[in-house]
Amino acid sequence: MLATSASIVAFSGAGLSAESGVPTFRDAATSGLWTRYDPARLASPEGFAADPDLVLAWYADRRRAVARATPNAAHRALAARPDIALVTQNVDDLLERAGCDPTRVVHLHGRIDRDRCHGSCGHEEPIDPAVIVAELRRCPRCGALLRPAVVWFGEALPPEAWERAVAAMHSADTVIVIGTSGAVWPAAGLVDLARSAGAGIVVVNPDADPDDNKDHADIVLRGRAGEVLPALLSGP
Repeated sequence: MLATSASIVAFSGAGLSAESGVPTFRDAATSGLWTRYDPARLASPEGFAADPDLVLAWYADRRRAVARATPNAAHRALAARPDIALVTQNVDDLLERAGCDPTRVVHLHGRIDRDRCHGSCGHEEPIDPAVIVAELRRCPRCGALLRPAVVWFGEALPPEAWERAVAAMHSADTVIVIGTSGAVWPAAGLVDLARSAGAGIVVVNPDADPDDNKDHADIVLRGRAGEVLPALLSGP
């Protein structure tokens, strides 16, 4: 299927980066010091308004976990194929650190290594991964609070990222779904969109059940992305 595809999209989720030691959202929110907190309280506009210090402390922990992580074999395999479009639900920068051109990666849920204005001015800036602190900072443009540049519960996806993802799915011959259960909407609908447009669907997931995926996947490869993708993508 891949050998005859002129347009391939890799659609990745938390499982891709979990192999590098980045906790999934639910794991991060239900472990260690954070077990007593509702995840929605840690990742929502309402939670940030009620207790910004708490939210920033949690994100400082998540940012440190991402900073400690290194790209795995799956990230590197994707980086070695510049012909493959990359759409990810992950907020880390492991694809970029593996060598992917940043302009090639569509981050549907934002970037944890950036801050943005919580007001309406649109300011966004990178953080220094060597100096991760949980402190309130103000937007240099308008004075509103800065917050992690990620999508929280109840927020819309970034319009530009969504439009790019939809365009990629519409033009895809094959979509490789990597490390995602397809349960997070509206991003999960992208695979259905691609299939409706005629794309073949390849699922790479160690927990994938071929019977559960038979209605929306043409090929199901049960295995870790770091083991499956290097072999899958090594051909022409």
